[in-house]
Order: sequence, then structure tokens, then C-alpha cells
Amino acid sequence: MVDPTGAGSARRWLARLAFAAAAAATILVLAVAGLRASVALVVVALAGMATALAAAWWFLTHRGLLRALAAAVVVLAPLTVAVLYARAHLVGVVVVFALLWSAALAAGRRALSVSASRPREYDTPPPLRPYLIMNPRSGGGKVVRFALAERARALGAEVVLIGADTDVAELARRAVRDGADLLGVAGGDGTQALVAGIAVESGLPFLVVSAGTRNHFALDLGLDREDPARCLEALTDGVELRVDLGMVGSRAFVNNASFGAYAAVVQSPAYRDHKTRTTLDLLPGLLTGHRGPGLRLSAGDTVVSGPQAVLVSNNPYATDDIAGLGHRPRLDAGVLGVLAVTVRGALDAAGLVRGRRRSRSLTVVTTGEAVIDADAPSVSVGIDGEAVTMPTPVRCTIRPGALRVRVPRHRRVASPRPELDWARLRRLALSTGRP
Repeated sequence: MVDPTGAGSARRWLARLAFAAAAAATILVLAVAGLRASVALVVVALAGMATALAAAWWFLTHRGLLRALAAAVVVLAPLTVAVLYARAHLVGVVVVFALLWSAALAAGRRALSVSASRPREYDTPPPLRPYLIMNPRSGGGKVVRFALAERARALGAEVVLIGADTDVAELARRAVRDGADLLGVAGGDGTQALVAGIAVESGLPFLVVSAGTRNHFALDLGLDREDPARCLEALTDGVELRVDLGMVGSRAFVNNASFGAYAAVVQSPAYRDHKTRTTLDLLPGLLTGHRGPGLRLSAGDTVVSGPQAVLVSNNPYATDDIAGLGHRPRLDAGVLGVLAVTVRGALDAAGLVRGRRRSRSLTVVTTGEAVIDADAPSVSVGIDGEAVTMPTPVRCTIRPGALRVRVPRHRRVASPRPELDWARLRRLALSTGRP
């Protein structure tokens, strides 16, 4: 059967364009620079990249003078490559090559992309007694800047502003006892996870207002992260989604639970006020194995001993995301995404940038349950960015479709960024659209 929509034909032509642009880039370098000079170009570029990657590893794993020297090398390595190209009068060739190669990558990813499928939506009546918990410090003060409390009250919601020492869980449970028929949060993902767990316990819908710093959960729900006030439209014209909820022990998480290097950074008392400085100070000991307990991951048939970091996510992240900072194509697949990082040196660190499925330093699985054990009675856990200490072993599970999330009826759903698979792209370019 021929594709009647034309979408398949467009994807095939994009795949062909990707190969044409890649071929043009290669032919350009060979024609202008010659074979010998082209090989030299590649060798210089690879040497510069290897030097920069090794220096980046030293920057992350050392402090003081060595870190400063490594930072200098990270900057100087690509500059040196650029100077060598300039002396060979090849800067123009390299610029055109980069543009053509960028076009090839963009066309290839576009050809392999598939529009994100919207999760099933349920029409439900608007809440009569919505209860919203707002953190005025979150996201650099978005609650005040966007007048979220005033707007929510105008729509009939009861709003409570919390402070640093507020017992958020008790607030939410008291609201349920007082008759609230919806719980919502304008704040960070950690606060959202805490209240989402109580919403599930109480059988109530949950409202997300994107007033945090990163708003990862809001991103994957298709909510507006630039204007959090638009999330309040769900109070009057909204639909419900049924999404999964991750559990680490008895604690809920909407994004991920992290162990090892990242969790230890989050655990530091200085992290909340000085995130970058604290991370750089703690990373050397964590990445070289001199800090923190030794971890052991069990996820189905997969066992990993001694990883420096483990990330367990509520549904897997996109294929090119190795840090849990990006997009999840789905929130209703009913599985955990598990990623373990075991870096032994600069070579392993360099492998991380080649894509997670190709690196020997990365273990990536999906499972319904993951168990993280350690050679210590307790371990630090970052639950949606909040620091918690839990007894070992720590069991992570998934509750499929447990969370009812009320979202605005009109919102965008982002398409995941596909992994660039050249073998798959070649089959698509050579296909005719017929079986």
C-alpha cells in the first residue's frame, strides 16, 4: 500500500537529503584539500577533540591548580586546531563542511522523527474546591512575578504560600481532610512529587504549575514553562491524564531518583544555595571513587557493580539524554528507565559523548523494579532533586497510571529528539514506500 498522506514520502526525501549533504561535505574536503590534506584535517580534529576530552576529565576530577590548567587546555585545544586550519588556508572549507554536515544531521533526525502521540485524555468536571500549594522562592520568584496566587484565587482556588520550614505533606493531607477535590503545586519538582504521592493516596487529581527552575515534569506534560499562569487554565478548561508514578521505598517521584555522584552532590548542605560551586567541589572524590559507598544495581537480569551514578526514572528518557535533564517521550509506558554510569578514566568519559547506547561506561535498561544496594547501611538518594537518606537496599518500583494529572485542554506535546541511526536512515532513503 502506498502511503496516502505524503508523510512517508517526505521522510524518505529527508533521509536522501541527509546522505546527499554528508556526501557533498566529504567531496568538498577531498576536492579542495586533496586526500592527504583531508586525512591530516581529520587527524588534527580528532587529536584536538581527544585532548579537550581528557582535559575535561581532569577538570572534573581535580581541584586547585590542576583544575585551572585543565580548564585552560579545554579552551586552548579547539583554538589550536582552528589556528592550524587557518595557517593551511582551510578555514572556509571547514566552515562549509560544518554547515553541510549540520544540514545532514538535521535532515536525518527529522526523517527519523515521529510525531509524539498524545496520551489519552479524560473529560472530567472542573474542581469545586481546588487547593494549591505555592513556593514563592521557587524558580527565582515566579509565583510573585506572574501573580500566580492572585490569579488562582480569582479562579476559586484556595492558595497557601509555604516557607522553608513548612511541612508540605501535612498541609496537603489537612486539605484532603477539609474537603479539597484537587491538589496542586506551584514549585519545584521535589515538592510536586511529595504532593503527587498524597494525591494518589487520596484518589484526587493533581495540578502542576510550572513555577520551578527546570520544570522537567511540566515539560513532559506539555505545559507552558515560560508562562506558568497558563497552567491555571486547567482549573476551568482542563482534561485529565493518567500517568505513571515512580516509587523509591515509600516515597513518590515524578521524574527520577538518583544515587551515587549526583545524589551525594544534592545531599550537600551548600547545594541549594551554591549548586555549581558545590558540584565542582564534590565531583573529584565522587568520580574517582574516593567518596561515598560502593553501589550495586540489580534491574531484572542486569547487575552492575560499582557504578559511580545510577539514575532511575519514571519512564525512560530520550535516547540521547544521559543525565536525566531532557525529555521523556511517554509518561504512561508503565516502566522505569534505569541508567548506570561506570567511568574508570578519560577513555570512558570520552565514550559518554558518543551516545549512550555506544558507550561501555553506560548501562541502560527498562524494568518494572530496580534495587540499589551499597556497602553501607544507608545511602544518599536525590528524589526529584531533594536530598534524602534511605536504608539499603533501596527498592524502586513503578505504579502505572496511578496519578491523575489535570492539564489545560489546549497545550503542546513535544516530539522526542530521535537517535541518529545511520543504518535505519539508509533503509529509509532506499525505500519506495511500498511493502
